[in-house]
Amino acid sequence: MNENIEKIIFAAGCFWCTEAVFQRIKGVEKVVPGYTGGAIKNPAYREVCQGRTGHAEGVEVTYNPLVVSIEELLEIYFATHDPTTLNQQGNDKGTQYRSAIFYTTETQKQASEKMITLLDKENVFENDIVTEVKELDVFYIAEVDHHEYYNNNKSHPYCQFIIDPKVNKINKYYSDKLKQT
Repeated sequence: MNENIEKIIFAAGCFWCTEAVFQRIKGVEKVVPGYTGGAIKNPAYREVCQGRTGHAEGVEVTYNPLVVSIEELLEIYFATHDPTTLNQQGNDKGTQYRSAIFYTTETQKQASEKMITLLDKENVFENDIVTEVKELDVFYIAEVDHHEYYNNNKSHPYCQFIIDPKVNKINKYYSDKLKQT
């Protein structure tokens, strides 16, 4: 494995959305949906969706920091969800949809905290950021039918109304960060 590769977990509501965003970014080697930050081992989607486990839906982003910096990833992360709503993204409500960053390095932790401080200081959002920043304990990979969800279901209404605007936003504002297709 490349020694420059790092991993970070981003929770930003439904993992289908977050996966679709980060898959398209240069320097991101792999994006895997799953669950973290909860109380039981090996949670199932149904349990997580019911809010019974304390896990957040998130994506494990494997990236090369020589190609895409943690600061660039954080900028995209904060630009593609609402980090000011506690336990909610749009109509998705519950602790499983919370905004959270689960870091694996001290550099990621410091960059995350610095970004939150900056965004709050600059009043980028109407309300204060409530994103949790925690060290990763364990990440459980989601069931296979949640992998590549957007790419395999673009005609699904959820994809068209919720995910398409996020993908369109990165296409417009982060075109220089996108992988060549």
